[in-house]
Amino acid sequence: MRTRLFGTVLILLVLATGARSQMPPDIIQRLEPPFWWTGMSNPSLQLMVHGPGIGNLQPVIRNKGITVDSIARTDNRNYLFIYLKISHKTSQGSFTIHFQNDGKTVTSYVYQLYDRRPNSSAREGFSNADVIYLVTPDRFANGDPANDSSPLALEKASRQNKNGRHGGDIQGVINHLDYIDGMGFTALWLNPVLENNQPAYSYHGYSITDFYRIDPRLGSNEKVIELSRKAHERGLKMIMDQVMNHCGSGHWWMNDLPSPDWLRTAQNYGQTNHLRTTLTDSYAARSERDRFEKGAFVPSMPDMNQDNPHLARYLIQNSIWWIEFADLDGIRHDTHSYADPGFMSDWTCSILDEYPEFNIVGEEWSLNPAMVSRWQRGYQGNAKLNSCLPSLMDFPLQMAISQALSEEESSSGGFIRIYETLACDFLYPDPYNLVVFPDNHDMTRFFTQIGENPGRFRLGLAFVLTTRGIPQIYYGTEILMTSPVHRDDGLVRSDFPGGWPGDSVNAFTGKGLSSRQAESQAFVRNLLRWRKTQPAIHSGKLMHYSPADGVYAYFRYNEQDKIMVILNKNVTPVDIDVSRYPEMLTRQDRFKDVLTGKEYSSDNLTVPAESPLILEVH
Repeated sequence: MRTRLFGTVLILLVLATGARSQMPPDIIQRLEPPFWWTGMSNPSLQLMVHGPGIGNLQPVIRNKGITVDSIARTDNRNYLFIYLKISHKTSQGSFTIHFQNDGKTVTSYVYQLYDRRPNSSAREGFSNADVIYLVTPDRFANGDPANDSSPLALEKASRQNKNGRHGGDIQGVINHLDYIDGMGFTALWLNPVLENNQPAYSYHGYSITDFYRIDPRLGSNEKVIELSRKAHERGLKMIMDQVMNHCGSGHWWMNDLPSPDWLRTAQNYGQTNHLRTTLTDSYAARSERDRFEKGAFVPSMPDMNQDNPHLARYLIQNSIWWIEFADLDGIRHDTHSYADPGFMSDWTCSILDEYPEFNIVGEEWSLNPAMVSRWQRGYQGNAKLNSCLPSLMDFPLQMAISQALSEEESSSGGFIRIYETLACDFLYPDPYNLVVFPDNHDMTRFFTQIGENPGRFRLGLAFVLTTRGIPQIYYGTEILMTSPVHRDDGLVRSDFPGGWPGDSVNAFTGKGLSSRQAESQAFVRNLLRWRKTQPAIHSGKLMHYSPADGVYAYFRYNEQDKIMVILNKNVTPVDIDVSRYPEMLTRQDRFKDVLTGKEYSSDNLTVPAESPLILEVH
């Protein structure tokens, strides 16, 4: 494990928040990234400089170990792209970039390099041993009411508006790390926290208007450092939500694009048709494939053109910058298949070149495992993709779980949905590295999906937390939060009770929860805490048996341990005949319920009605 040094990082914050004050306001308005590190695997660094007429000047650096490798200018002379090469022998410190005209310096900029944390490149990403807690920061807890609205932000706070800013922030997450840790979660994924200075509907974070700045209504760059440090002190890993496909329509460069091809929507592709299958469909019309790849995600989120090499490098460096700066353990990448496939390969491979043990999970919202699996690292079915992406969100299994617990049992419905979806795992190079989840910020709440049935809720959560893969739980799922049956994002992302002063219900303390909610929270907590200690669940193999009569059973096992999970959908208890599982059980086996401690033998193995039974087998 690497040593985490936050003192140095706090020094970096001076530049993260104040570097622009060094820039002569009449010439250099932005220079990104604001600083960098020595000792990177890739010695190249792109600097994007923005300011009136900056592209007409010549950058000169007189510093041993740092050379100008190349310079790129575009049709817009308000931009200059400087490509540096930083020797591996270079130590941390500053160097000056002189911007000259006819050999005379017009302006200068002092750029800072810092040494990386010890063993930064060896950081370990999230894994099967983790359970991820997904939080929408604006809706989780308001830790600092003073930042609810910002004088620099277009949209002000209005908690009464379901689609507006409610005031939750990073400080609110920090204040409740003890709750997250105490529940038994081991990793924290926040919906995007970068600046979204949009006139409306900006709380979700996916309309980024500054890739190097935390939204001031959520906190600051300093606050993210504090969150990361305090999360790591509790053993919680940090996962950042990033977006490579689109930016916000209010991004600072929209009024002065670096080049005409910086955005695809500038080329009149309109709004995307969301037809992800056109990427692999042998019969798809080229016009429809172009519409998918090059159209805007929505009008307020224009599509960026990663075919532009300067933009591509800008985005790759931005991801690496945040990994180093915020000491990240993983990235969740939004709308993975929407961006240029070649770029996505370059992006994932560049990150993994710097951090070989890092983990990235991509969102490919397809219900067909064949569509999802093609993006995973090691996939052999499409030699042209060459993806380095380690993990994907398992949307096919999510849908199977929801259907299985909503339908009556039949030859084509119920548990057979899960069984047959898992049978498609041969398509994935590494199915154990998929992220499994009952719901997320983009879909109807899980408890609502299954008809608000507490028993089937427990079945679903037990499966998610014991099957193969990396579990992810959306905030509030543990207390049975609901939403309309038909997707309504503003209500799916409702406020977590207790996160605001004056809330009558406080789920952090349990005050005011219904008995059903409290029981659910305790069930999830107990299961999470048990899971932390179980190598067979973390890295063991999976064997399952075909569902029969409303019962689905499977095993997680390694050379030392064996866990049996039995899911009973019936409204009556069910006796289990161990001879049904000859590869895994004998008549001499004994069983222990991991949640209650109750002992069973092969002669009295009974599963309660509408309940999971999770057993250690001895």
